[in-house]
Amino acid sequence: MATYKEIKGVTVQTRDDDPVQNVGTWSAGGNANTARYGLGGTGIQTAALGISGYNTTNVTNVESYDGSTWTEVADVSSARRFGAAGGTYTSAFYAGGNGTPNFSNATEEYDGSSWTSGGNLGTGRRDLAGRGTQTAGIVFGGDEPPASNKTEEYDGSSWTAGGTLSAVRLVHGGTGTQTAALAFAGSNAFPTANNNVTSSEEYDGSSWTAGGNMNTARYFISGGGSQTSTLAFGGTGPAVPGPTTKTESYDGTSWTEVNDLAIARYGAGGAGLDNTSSLCFFGDGSPTDTETEEWNFPPVTQDKLKEGMIFLSGGTTLKGFGKAAGIPAGTWATGGTLNAGHGYGTGFGLQTAAVCCFGGYPTHTTNTETYNGTAWTEVNEGNTARRNLGSFGILTSGLAFGGGPPFGVDLTESWNGTSWTEVNDLPTTVYDNRGLGASSASGLSVGGVDAATPGASKKANEWNGSSWTAISDMGTIRNAGATANAGIVTAGLVFGGEAPGNSVNTELWNGTSWTELNNLNTARSNAGGNGTSTSALCFGGGIPSGTPSTQAVINEFWNGTSWTELADLGTGLQGGVAPAGGAVAGLASGGQSAPSTQNTVSQEWTTDAALSDITVS
Repeated sequence: MATYKEIKGVTVQTRDDDPVQNVGTWSAGGNANTARYGLGGTGIQTAALGISGYNTTNVTNVESYDGSTWTEVADVSSARRFGAAGGTYTSAFYAGGNGTPNFSNATEEYDGSSWTSGGNLGTGRRDLAGRGTQTAGIVFGGDEPPASNKTEEYDGSSWTAGGTLSAVRLVHGGTGTQTAALAFAGSNAFPTANNNVTSSEEYDGSSWTAGGNMNTARYFISGGGSQTSTLAFGGTGPAVPGPTTKTESYDGTSWTEVNDLAIARYGAGGAGLDNTSSLCFFGDGSPTDTETEEWNFPPVTQDKLKEGMIFLSGGTTLKGFGKAAGIPAGTWATGGTLNAGHGYGTGFGLQTAAVCCFGGYPTHTTNTETYNGTAWTEVNEGNTARRNLGSFGILTSGLAFGGGPPFGVDLTESWNGTSWTEVNDLPTTVYDNRGLGASSASGLSVGGVDAATPGASKKANEWNGSSWTAISDMGTIRNAGATANAGIVTAGLVFGGEAPGNSVNTELWNGTSWTELNNLNTARSNAGGNGTSTSALCFGGGIPSGTPSTQAVINEFWNGTSWTELADLGTGLQGGVAPAGGAVAGLASGGQSAPSTQNTVSQEWTTDAALSDITVS
C-alpha cells in the first residue's frame, strides 16, 4: 500500500513532463572570430571583452560580446597570454602575461575604442589572476619565476603592493573587486600538473584569509562573479585529465558542484557579476575553441519547479517539490550597526554583501557604507548629497538616481564596488522614486514625484548600462513605493506607495507592459522591498494609524501569486529603508525608526527554506 504524506488540502496536477528545476544551466552563445586560449576576460554576460591570448602564437586580437555576437575591436599593442584583466567592456585593463618579454609587467587600458599604455606592474609575471576596475584593479599570484604570492593594486595610473596570499598560486582563477577579491584553485608550484590545489582565499583590501575548498583540484581554471557569488568552470589537471566541463558555484562559504559546461576546455575567458549569470568563452578544448557558453537560471517565462508543487509526472508518478505552498517560515534578527544614519537613503546588494548609501535626515549626505554580513564599513562617498532616491544593484555594481533636495533631480551615479561616478541623467527630475535591477548594467526607475507631471507619477524609465529610456507608464500613480529590488527589466515587481493615499496595488512589468496582480494585505508607503518577481518581501513602511504615520513592523511575503503576512520586523521602519537580498535571506538597513530618528541598526531576515519530497511507503 502506498501512503502519500503532506498532501492534504493540496491540488495534485497531472503533467506529461516535469517542470524545469530552478537551477543554473549552460547554453550556447555566439562564436568568436579568432580561436584562442589563455586570454583575458572581463565584463558581464551581455557586455564582455576577450583580450589577447594564444592560438599558434600570441595574438593581439580583442573582441567585444553584446550577449549574442562577438565583434573585433581595437587590438592591444602587445601580444600576450595568461595575463590578468578587469573592468568593463568600455573601461578595462590588461596586465602582465607571457609575451615579449616572457614575464611582462605591461598594463594597457581600454576606453571603449582604443588601448593606451598604463602604469607598469611592480613585478613582471605571467599566469596571474585579477579583477576589479580600471581605476581600482587588483592582480595576485602568478609566475615571476618562481611562483608568486604577491598582490598588486591599481589606481588607474600606478600599481602598489597589497597583502600577500598565504601561499604561492599560479594559473588560478580570480574574481571580485580590489576590496573584496577571491582567488581559487590553480597550482602552488611547478610542475603545475602535479601541484593542483582546491583552496580559495578571500581579500578584504589589506589581507587574505582562507575561504572554502573546491571539490576538484585543477589549474587553467576560469570564472566570473564576486567574492560571495562566483561561478568557476573548466580547467585541467590529474583529477580531471585533459580539458574538463566541471563547474562549481561559490556562495562566500562553500563550493557546490553544479551543471557542467557542454564543451570541455581550459584557459578560457570568464565574465559575470555573480553565480547566476556568467559567461565562458574560447579556451583550449583540443582544438582551440571559438565557442561561447552562457550560464543562466531558467527565464521567468519558463515553467519552473517551485516550492510547494505536487504533480503526477507523466500521469503515473507522484512527485513533490518543497512544502507549505511556497510560503517559508522566517524570522528577523539584529544585524550590524551602521556608522551613520541614512534616513530616506537607499541601498542594494545581498544580505552578506550590501550597500547602504546617501540619505540623512534632516541633513542629507553622500555617505556610503558596505556590509559583509557582520559589520558595516564606511567607504568612498557619492558625488552629490541627496535623499529620497532610487537605486538597484549588487555590492560591486550599482546605480543611484533621482532624489533631492532640491526636489527632484535627474542625477545618476554608478557604483563599481569602490567609488561613485556620475553617468547620464534621468530624462526627468524626480524624487521618492524607486529602482530594481541586478547590476549597474540594467534596471528600472519607477514612480516618485515628477517635476514635469507635476505631482506623483506613473512614469517608468529603463537603464541599459549607459543611458535611460522612457517605457510605458505604470497603471497606478506611485510615490514612495517599493520594488522587488533584485528583479530584472523583463520581470519587475512594484507595490505599495502613495497614490495619493497609501496603496495596496501590486504591478508586474514583463518588458513590454504592466499587469495588475494581487494586492498587499496592508496599504503603506516608504516600505522596503527585497527579492524578485516570484519571491519577494515587503517590510516596514508608513501606515496612517497615528500622527505622523506609524513606522510599520509588518512583513509580507510574495510567492509569485499572492501576499502572506509573516514574522514582523523587530523595529518598525519607514523612510528610505535600504533593501538587500531576497525573500529567503534579506537585509533591512537605514530608514527612519521614528519620525525624527534615523535607524542605524540593520535587521536580517532568514527562512528555513526547507524542501521535503513527498514520501511513499
